[in-house]
Amino acid sequence: MTDPQHPLKIPAAWAPVPDHLTPQRDITHAHFRPGEQVVILQGVAGGELWGASMRVVTPSWHTPTDENGWRLRDPDGGERSYVTAHPRYLVHLNRRCPDCLIHLRAMEDSLLPKFTGNTGVVNCGWYEITALNHMIHIGDGRQSR
Repeated sequence: MTDPQHPLKIPAAWAPVPDHLTPQRDITHAHFRPGEQVVILQGVAGGELWGASMRVVTPSWHTPTDENGWRLRDPDGGERSYVTAHPRYLVHLNRRCPDCLIHLRAMEDSLLPKFTGNTGVVNCGWYEITALNHMIHIGDGRQSR
């Protein structure tokens, strides 16, 4: 489910594949805890969802949505070692919780049929990184601008 290349490199152009599920996801800040491993789904690779695998570090205000968020650490480091993200962008990797599994399944049902037969990595371009290292979903970005 994670990209073999650095997952936080957001391309200038992306596949025109909408994600209407994540911005509407109703998940609370309390659903995640420091130390948990999460993934931010970003596209499809070889017939499976892939994304940025990160570790939850500490609560942090998510300025783009004006709501509680989480400071996340990219274990691979790089240009964006730490980002802040809204909890609705996150899916547990270290445990199989029902809420995350439901969201994961809905994303699979929505996306995978669109990429049948595609063996490459497709970044759907749902996220951008602000100057303050806040990860923002394009659905949320349009609402907050």
